[in-house]
Amino acid sequence: MTNKMNRNLKFLVAAAALMVAGTSAQAQIAAPEHLSDTHTMLRVQPGSGYLLLPVEEKEENAHVDVVCDNHVVKSFNVKLAVDKVDYFVPLSFENKGNEKFLLDIVFPADRHKTGSVKNFTCWKEMKLSATFDTENRERFRPAYHHTPKYGWMNDPNGMFYKDGQWHLYFQLNPYGSQWENMTWGHSVSSDLVHWQQLPDAIEPDALGSIFSGSAVVDKDNTAGFGAGAIIAMYTSAGRHQTQSIAYSTDGGRTFTKYAGNPVLTLDVPDFRDPKVFWHEGTQRWIVVLAVGQEVQFYSSKNLKEWTYESSFGHEYGNHDGVWECPDLIELGDKNKEWVLLLNINPGGPFGGSATQYFTGKFDGHQFVCNSKPTTTKWMDYGKDHYATVTFHNAPEGRHVALAWMSNWQYAGVVPTLQFRSANSIPRDLKLFKSGDETMLASVPSKEINALRGKQLKKLTNACEVVVDMKGSAEVVLQNAKGEKVTMRYDEANRTFAMDRKQSGATQFSDAFPIETVAPTFGTIRQLRIFIDNCSIEAFDSEGKMVMTNLVFPSEPYSTVKVKGGKAKVFEIKI
Repeated sequence: MTNKMNRNLKFLVAAAALMVAGTSAQAQIAAPEHLSDTHTMLRVQPGSGYLLLPVEEKEENAHVDVVCDNHVVKSFNVKLAVDKVDYFVPLSFENKGNEKFLLDIVFPADRHKTGSVKNFTCWKEMKLSATFDTENRERFRPAYHHTPKYGWMNDPNGMFYKDGQWHLYFQLNPYGSQWENMTWGHSVSSDLVHWQQLPDAIEPDALGSIFSGSAVVDKDNTAGFGAGAIIAMYTSAGRHQTQSIAYSTDGGRTFTKYAGNPVLTLDVPDFRDPKVFWHEGTQRWIVVLAVGQEVQFYSSKNLKEWTYESSFGHEYGNHDGVWECPDLIELGDKNKEWVLLLNINPGGPFGGSATQYFTGKFDGHQFVCNSKPTTTKWMDYGKDHYATVTFHNAPEGRHVALAWMSNWQYAGVVPTLQFRSANSIPRDLKLFKSGDETMLASVPSKEINALRGKQLKKLTNACEVVVDMKGSAEVVLQNAKGEKVTMRYDEANRTFAMDRKQSGATQFSDAFPIETVAPTFGTIRQLRIFIDNCSIEAFDSEGKMVMTNLVFPSEPYSTVKVKGGKAKVFEIKI
């Protein structure tokens, strides 16, 4: 075959392979250009729609650079399908015209197990579409807990309240249901229950992925971006972890990154998760940062220039893992105390991740703990309560907390695909005394209480169970297949336990089938149990004991049996 004939044949094959989808007359995907066993280029003219990327979770990540006019406009990692498609994720090109894009795709080096790259399933299944279907296809998706429409979610970020809306940002992977490509997703709600997911708020840039952080309402224009501007402070996770800011003048919908980023650096590997708040006593902004196994406090007048104040943590509390996602709030009426929330992974009371806390004093410079260094206090004694932080600027002086409802031991393998992970129900925080110790109580927020509907005769997939105790008691939630969750309250020993070893699907992780046990810090007279499609959250009525655990029953629990008390079942009005 002559070179000319060969070139003509290649041209005809490429032309025949041109795939056209209905986003516009110009929308098209050209045949992939396979340059080696690990390198493919794909030319796309998307029109105004999405390129739907087929994902296979068992595969390794491929790296994708999206190039327009010789500039990289987006970079991300995605597990492109080799043998079969588990689900699709959308790639939005954010163009309004007919720009042409080049996808420069590099696969992991070792391809000998999967054959030639040109035969990968992804090239056959990739398609253009004017829309992306986010309708729920998961039986374990919660009914009244916040979840992303698709993709992976972990830590809640940047939470604030303004103009009647609660804003929740969160660590999101838009290109798959496992951790990667950390971006700030964004949802808003008027009632902390019904959430609307908005376009992603802050995306990775030259300084790195967008790790956890916080957001504040700059009422007095201290940063110079306008009175009432929303200032987000987050960790840029690149070659090192540094702190950056971005500002929004449209109520938190869109952000502009500050040209002087990063605004805070340190020569340590773990330096992240800034939580900013206004300290009235010193009239300055304070940020608390997780730094290895301690926290550090910095102050600023303008949210741009920061001064080191002090550190806390050596020899205090649990140090079995890295400290993450700190928060510092002042609670109480007459006898106010400061509470330092501090998340740790691993090191939780039953393995993996959990939220510990410290109580004490803070003068704008230094936190002084009022407990002995060896004292460890846990906010929630379940397996699935982590990265807990509170909303800034909450109304009525409230301190409302949300957690990531999962555990790093198995979060990436729980039996869902369209999405992974949910947030806990919102909880209002308050203090109580147990002996000489100041303790933190968590009660379901009033917005959750407002969901209580009519009394039911049996359990449903989304309901509340109220158990009035007469002393020690046992509560069993069960379905027709014999899957069950058993809860036991021991009045004499002041303990509460939840056993999920027979709760349904547990085989995905050896760390999942377990019984968790909590001190009750007094007598439980009433127990409130919130059941959703994949979770159980148990509170004593005063919030002194809280336990959050995931469950994955093959069908919803339908019966509740109680020894030592009486149960009422209420619908949750969604």
